[in-house]
Amino acid sequence: MTIINIRQNPKYKEKAIAYIQSKWGNRRNKKVYEDCIMHSIDAKIPLSIWYLLLDSETIIGCAGLITNDFISRMDLHPWLCALYIEKKYRGQNLGNLLISQIKNDTAEMKLDKLYLCTDHIGYYEKYGFAYIGDGYHPWGESSRIYECDVR
Repeated sequence: MTIINIRQNPKYKEKAIAYIQSKWGNRRNKKVYEDCIMHSIDAKIPLSIWYLLLDSETIIGCAGLITNDFISRMDLHPWLCALYIEKKYRGQNLGNLLISQIKNDTAEMKLDKLYLCTDHIGYYEKYGFAYIGDGYHPWGESSRIYECDVR
């Protein structure tokens, strides 16, 4: 398995855009992922970073490290987002490969915490995340917010 950092490997940007849009996009928000990934490559600040997980040359997962995940807690950063592992690869602890890489990159930025928002209960706790409260999305829904120490 290989983790590709799109900022460091911009030749993968089109594949990353198409893959992440296919997993997280819909007709209303598809452009958001394209715009985020395109502008992340030459960003002057260390965030955002998008990742692909490859099995040989086959994309089997993705994730992002961003400043905010469309959630009301603007005081918290950075955020793990868009974690996805293809169904036939699940149950092999592959999500942890991406989570660990993102934790390492967060620590290298001299940041102490990593956050995420989700409705899943029980998955992220296995990787050191703890529920800290709820946050609110611009479209009116709420999500659980989790925090993890990365140092």
